[in-house]
Amino acid sequence: MFKNLLFLLLSGSIALSSKAQTADSLFNRLGDFDLARFNNDGPAAITIGEAILQDTAKLAPKTRISFFDRMAKLYEDDRQDAKAVFYYEKVAAAAPDYYVAQRALGYLYDNDAEEIHLKLYQTKPDDPAYKTLFDSYKKGVLKALPHLEKAQACDPNDDTLELIKTLYHNIHNEQVLNSLNSHLAALGKNCIDLLGDR
Repeated sequence: MFKNLLFLLLSGSIALSSKAQTADSLFNRLGDFDLARFNNDGPAAITIGEAILQDTAKLAPKTRISFFDRMAKLYEDDRQDAKAVFYYEKVAAAAPDYYVAQRALGYLYDNDAEEIHLKLYQTKPDDPAYKTLFDSYKKGVLKALPHLEKAQACDPNDDTLELIKTLYHNIHNEQVLNSLNSHLAALGKNCIDLLGDR
C-alpha cells in the first residue's frame, strides 16, 4: 500500500511538473512572439505565432483573443488577407465592440468588393454578366458596411465616413444615408479600443 501511495504521489508530481513546463514553454514563446513584433520583425513574429496557434486552446480566453488579434494584424501587414480575415472574424465574434478589428474587417471586405467593382466598370450594363457582377459586388459591400459603421461609430474618421456613403451610393441605397447619423449614434455605445489579455 505504501508503494502504491508513493507511486501515485510521484506520478502526480511528474504530471504537474510536465504541465508547468508546458505552460512555461508557451509563455516563453508568447514572449518571443511579442519581442519579434516589438522589433518590427513581422516574418519572425508570424513564424513564432504560427507555432503557437496549435496551442491556443491552452490560453485563457481573453489572452487567446488578444493573440488572434495580433496575428490578424501581422497577416494584414503581410498582405495575407484571407488569414487576416479569418482571425479578425474570431476577434470580432468574441469582442464585437472592439472597433479596431471591425475597421480592419470592413476595409478588407471592401478590398474584395472593389475587385468586383472594377470588373463591373469594365462591363456594359446590357451585358448579361453585369447583373451577376453587381449582385456579387452588392453582397461584398453589405458584408463590409456593418464593420465600417461600427468602426465609424466608435472612432469617427472622415475617410471611413466617405467610404460608407460611397458604398451606399454604389449599391443604389442612398435612402439609408438619411438615417445614417442616428444609426451610427446607436452603434457608438460600449466601444472598446484595447483588448485585455486577462
